Amino acid sequence: MTLFRTVLLTSGLVLALSSGVARTQPNAQDAPASRAASKPMVTLQMPALPAPVPVTLNPKTTALLVFDYVEPICNSQPKCKSQMLPAMTAFMARVRKAGLVVAYGTLEENVSKWLPEVAPKPGDTQIVNTVQDRFYNTDLDKALKAKGITTVIMVGWKVSGSVAYSSVGAAIRDYTVVVPVDTTAAATDYEQVIGFYNILNQRNGNMTNQPLKPNAPTLSRTDMITFQ
Repeated sequence: MTLFRTVLLTSGLVLALSSGVARTQPNAQDAPASRAASKPMVTLQMPALPAPVPVTLNPKTTALLVFDYVEPICNSQPKCKSQMLPAMTAFMARVRKAGLVVAYGTLEENVSKWLPEVAPKPGDTQIVNTVQDRFYNTDLDKALKAKGITTVIMVGWKVSGSVAYSSVGAAIRDYTVVVPVDTTAAATDYEQVIGFYNILNQRNGNMTNQPLKPNAPTLSRTDMITFQ
């Protein structure tokens, strides 16, 4: 894996990365459209993400949290059906066989529009969320704690949205979080990299991706997760 990943951003300033000096900003009389058109590209470097790691989970204390595998989103996001869904379909079969608690969260208008391959079954927990953090102002934490859950696996659209924010919500509520990298994505490579980076770089972070660091996130992959 390369040591650095390059990310391109637009900015009102040009960063002179080698000298730490910034160019002068445009004159106040410059038209806004002209200023926007003249914004340069800034090349930044960030450390490469650590590789996914294998984890072994106790099915009695682990829950699978499924976010936004719904038709309105997945029909408009090619990565959802071409990359995420195949990995998730096989993984869901193993989750069901192992007897994990499965919980679903999406907006009210999408509760009846889950993709049939991974749709809720009778007895699954379902919450209606209003923000990206699925723990905020919902009964998800209460439902999981009532079932003795201490570890959550998070899957769904999108890594820089509901998965990233919910991973923070879970960690501050003392859950250990596992994110299989093949079951989530974002529309652009930039969003995807930033999403995974933010997951690992939260309050109780895990930038070295230590497997199952308590009350913190771990990046894994569906074929690297076992239940025992």
